Amino acid sequence: MTNKNILISGNEACAEAAITAGCRFYAGYPITPQNELTKYMAERMREVGGVFIQSESEIAAINMVFGASLAGAKAMTSSSGPGISLKQEGISYIAACRLPAVIINVMRGGPGLGNIAPAQGDYFQATRGGGHGDYRTIVLAPASVSESALLTYRAFELTEKYRVPAIILSDGMIGQMMETVSSKIFDKKEVENKRNWILTGCAGRQPRLVKSLFLEQGALEGLNKTLQQTYKKIEQKEVIVETDYEKDSKLLVVSYGSVSRIVKACVKKLRKQNIKVGFIRPVTLWPFPHFEVKKLAGKKTNFLVVEMSEGQMVEDVRLAAEGRSKVYFYGRSGGHIPTEEEIAKEIKKYIK
Repeated sequence: MTNKNILISGNEACAEAAITAGCRFYAGYPITPQNELTKYMAERMREVGGVFIQSESEIAAINMVFGASLAGAKAMTSSSGPGISLKQEGISYIAACRLPAVIINVMRGGPGLGNIAPAQGDYFQATRGGGHGDYRTIVLAPASVSESALLTYRAFELTEKYRVPAIILSDGMIGQMMETVSSKIFDKKEVENKRNWILTGCAGRQPRLVKSLFLEQGALEGLNKTLQQTYKKIEQKEVIVETDYEKDSKLLVVSYGSVSRIVKACVKKLRKQNIKVGFIRPVTLWPFPHFEVKKLAGKKTNFLVVEMSEGQMVEDVRLAAEGRSKVYFYGRSGGHIPTEEEIAKEIKKYIK
């Protein structure tokens, strides 16, 4: 592909990156602020010989992804807030059956129907599994349009490698904003998939069984132990975190996604004023960079967590700090986006 600049939205970047990775099955149901993604898939899937289905509901969509993955297709769905809630049972089934699948959540204000403005109130839902049972999902949080593409491609790599559902936790700002990106972002090879477990009919081979119902004594615990071993490998190998100015900072601001863009700009301005502040941006929300936060805690460094919620990621920061540093919190919710001035005021208050 000739290298050129493309003006594209975050939602569209996710969709094109999924196609680049080899996604050939998409099922979804319209909901703002992710409709651009569904629209893009409706057009592009036909062009690449894939399958696009506007399902009758979000519940139907996730179960279609379940079935498509079981049959060997790289499959994806997307939604926002209330729609992701409806998908939780299906995601639990996918996790139990150890199937690869990518789910994109373009977050909006909540709870309930809330509004269509960007928010970060779905952190708990994404990083704690969301549905029933002992399972986890890989969670990646883009902070730009280019990262929306790169992390969606990475989500397909990880879900294929570990057979664990992968979630892209975007929001209404990142999803609908448009930025210029290099076309090289989409000039990648299809993600490999060695699927010796898919159900394709057993002519000429031994039958295969993929299930999530285990009634024999000890069988379900055996599955859970296997899942936990996989999760430990992911925690050891797949953490992505961005830090800056951490060596001499008295206060480190922790944020992710769209609000991290504002935090980064604010920190750079304050550094020019000789204020010793730095930032940490978890890119993988699960696995969370506990080790990196723990390493920085206790070195005369405290933390300020800034979120577009009433406080969710702040719990992970507190767990990682293990009481060695003070952890402060500043949040806006209901679709309110904190300003640089608001964040700077909080930084100056706590750095003293």
